[in-house]
Amino acid sequence: MHPSHFTKKNMLIAAALLSLAACSKPAPEEGAAAPAAVTVLKLQAAPVVLSDELPGRVAAFRTADIRPQVGGIVLRRQFEQGADVTAGQKLFQLNPAPFQADVDSAAAALQHAVATANRASSQAERLKPLVEADAISRQAYDDAVAQREQAVATVAQARATLARRRLDLAFASIEAPIAGRIGSELVTEGALVGVADAAPMARIQQIDKVYVDVRQPAAALAALRASGSDSTGGADKLPVTILGADGQPHPVTGRILFSGISVDAGTGDAVIRVLVDNPQRQLLPGMFVRARIARAVQADGVLLPQQAVLRSSGGQAQAWVLDGTNKVSLKPISVGDVVEHQYVVNGGLAAGDTVVIEGQERLQPGATAAPQPWKPAVVATAAAAKAR
Repeated sequence: MHPSHFTKKNMLIAAALLSLAACSKPAPEEGAAAPAAVTVLKLQAAPVVLSDELPGRVAAFRTADIRPQVGGIVLRRQFEQGADVTAGQKLFQLNPAPFQADVDSAAAALQHAVATANRASSQAERLKPLVEADAISRQAYDDAVAQREQAVATVAQARATLARRRLDLAFASIEAPIAGRIGSELVTEGALVGVADAAPMARIQQIDKVYVDVRQPAAALAALRASGSDSTGGADKLPVTILGADGQPHPVTGRILFSGISVDAGTGDAVIRVLVDNPQRQLLPGMFVRARIARAVQADGVLLPQQAVLRSSGGQAQAWVLDGTNKVSLKPISVGDVVEHQYVVNGGLAAGDTVVIEGQERLQPGATAAPQPWKPAVVATAAAAKAR
């Protein structure tokens, strides 16, 4: 074999061996996994108000049923239905003619009584010197004095009768006893009304401030009194927030007046009465609402967003916590009430701890995280809107 062919063959074999060696060489190891990106929050201590949301019903601050004080025929209605009225405003006019006739009759009776009294008084004055001179008997003089006193009493009675008849005439014009909003008329013009009627003529309700009657379990009243919210507790009274049907707070606040002195035997609840300012008339009598009533205050409470709390298979609350080197660990914690979508931390965490809020699914115990400050959804939405 020619030497050149041997050399070429050897070169081909060497190249094949090098190729096999390269294929059999182990692949280089992959680099370490990058730290998981998470959002975190450093917990801070602040005063926390613990409260309960309880059902309640709105009641008018004052209610007045309009009823006649004299009987008669309704001539006209003098108010707009559903409007605000003032105290003393005329609402209905009854036919005044019968009452005016009674006034005139009583005035005539008073005039007659006054004339009789004047005559009796003059008679007694004329007889006085005669009885002193023994010209008449003492009995005759005493009879004249008695007639004078009776005439004076008759005058007083006639004056009282006239005053009463004038009062009845004034009652023929029916006025509003309180200021407030009046409802629909319950009697029409031409109707005969009387003092003994069961149904009122109309109803006025004062609603510029209202009561909200809230039912709370009697067992919770002790905590309410301890917080100072109840009038039987401390002097510092915490405000009560009224929530609408959509769960949004009304732009009004209230304060607790008192808690009921008796407990419903069927439900075990006591009624708490809350006084609420209602200048816009948004709360109407009979409306069902919810009241957020404070029961306790934690001076150094710690709040944790709800999305940071995980649950183990046994129901134990847990949270991922970062140490000073950004290594994570899963810690069991204890949480209590929810305040504005945040748990009140009862144990396991303290002010100053850094807790993972979002991105927990990327974590393993002992792993290193890449933390970013957590921003609440409201703040993030406002920032995005401002950027646009």
